[in-house]
Amino acid sequence: MESGVELKKVDEQGRFILPADWREAELSNSKEVYVIKRKGYLKLIPKRCVDLTESFDKVDLGVKSIADWGQFEKRFFGERL
Repeated sequence: MESGVELKKVDEQGRFILPADWREAELSNSKEVYVIKRKGYLKLIPKRCVDLTESFDKVDLGVKSIADWGQFEKRFFGERL
């Protein structure tokens, strides 16, 4: 996909055609986009599903085990409980 600027015509109903290469690259999983309105411009961001389980084993909680949940909470949160 090339970066750049393209001039598009907008029809009477406010529609225009997104570049095919952008659609193929950015909208492969979902056909929805977020439209962010700002003064003077619109910003389109493809909606993506994030798999939070990819990060589960990457978080360092500073303890070796959380087998005893009460013990873990005391150590992790300290005296705030």
